[in-house]
Amino acid sequence: MNSLQQVTEQLARYPAKPIVQGKLRSAAVLVPLFLRHDKPWILFTRRTEQLKKHSGEISFPGGGAEEQDADFWQTALRETEEEMGIRAADVRRLGQLDDFYSIHGYRVKVCVGSYVDPYPYRVDENEIAEVIELPLERLRDPQIYHQEDWQHKGRLLPIDFYQLDGHNIWGMTAGILKQLLQHLEPIFTAGQAVRPAHREQTIHHSR
Repeated sequence: MNSLQQVTEQLARYPAKPIVQGKLRSAAVLVPLFLRHDKPWILFTRRTEQLKKHSGEISFPGGGAEEQDADFWQTALRETEEEMGIRAADVRRLGQLDDFYSIHGYRVKVCVGSYVDPYPYRVDENEIAEVIELPLERLRDPQIYHQEDWQHKGRLLPIDFYQLDGHNIWGMTAGILKQLLQHLEPIFTAGQAVRPAHREQTIHHSR
């Protein structure tokens, strides 16, 4: 895959499924993609340890909606600019993924966008401890993926994990990544023998 237009076309095949529940608060994240040597890469951030929620975890730029936000795209782009210094005007909108539910009571809208590499990031060091850039191709490796069943408030929840180069991507971020890779798999496998996107391994685990 060497064209972000292909990403737009492929995402358009899967209309985003909304979560319809009035009591949830609104939030949005940006899944940032860019081309490096004509190959698609993806950006993650590692949150600082001082944050009250998700401290030390790997995530996508994003956060809760604010009153001045016109829509969820503006929420995602505003948060991305605040955290990473990536200007909204520099982001090309590629599409959306399904809504995701956060255990903290948020309905999270997932925006997929791209920007031109290299980019002069201006990182908010109060929120971001590390900028992580990874090639999408390597994240397709089934050997780096597994799923665990966790107990949460009396319910058994499947939790996705990707572990690559010492980075542990899990939870909602991993779920978003998994859906993105599934949607884009036909592009990667065009003209190739199809390989499974993920290995089937489930670990049962209580928390």
